[in-house]
Amino acid sequence: MTLDQHKPKHLQLREILIDLIESSLQVEEPIPSERELSTRYGVARMTVRQAVESLVAEGRLFKVTGKGTFVAKPKVDLQARLTSFGEEMTRRGMRPSSTVLAYTMVRATAHLARELTCEVDADLIYLKRLRFADDVPMAVERTWLPHSLVPGLMDAPAPESLYQSLAERFGLVPDWGEDTIEAGAADTELANFLCVRPHSAVLHIERHSYAGPTLVSYSVSFYRADRYKIWVPLARPLPSKRRRET
Repeated sequence: MTLDQHKPKHLQLREILIDLIESSLQVEEPIPSERELSTRYGVARMTVRQAVESLVAEGRLFKVTGKGTFVAKPKVDLQARLTSFGEEMTRRGMRPSSTVLAYTMVRATAHLARELTCEVDADLIYLKRLRFADDVPMAVERTWLPHSLVPGLMDAPAPESLYQSLAERFGLVPDWGEDTIEAGAADTELANFLCVRPHSAVLHIERHSYAGPTLVSYSVSFYRADRYKIWVPLARPLPSKRRRET
């Protein structure tokens, strides 16, 4: 295959590699070496390196020192909807599990009081969990709930499914919420939990969950950016009623 001389060569090679990844190679299978790609497509090794590095940065490929470059596992599409981590992983045929890192009572700081619309120093239940899918660490999730809404929750160990426990024990069924999603970087502690390098890219997601008009929880989660992508369904807004009637 000859590359188009009028288009940047590294971008063309990048598209060739994507097609190779999606149509011919299996997960964790190596791609051709820099030398082989350079010879096959008649480009400099620097051009090959530039194309490969862009795909490594996107999480499509990963490198192993001294061994080569390999096809990475496809990213999980994190849908912007109000479901639990366990529900999302089960829906994809993956086995969810969690390690409880903290489960205790705390007092609301000024920041948490604003987020949960409660009084400063109000009693809050704090739950911090490391989330896994098929035994691979995927996210660290911190959640705060007003104790007044869930008295007795801490009489038992941390629930495996918080949403299910809220519904079954307290009649609080989270049915809508608001997410704020930002890019972030893993500090040393987070990197250790997620088994990534410090300063690796993460998805920083803050969520307010409601049961009807009641704000039941505030959570801050960090997802591995090399294993997740955001999927958001879109629709054009309907014209307002006033506009339809004129």
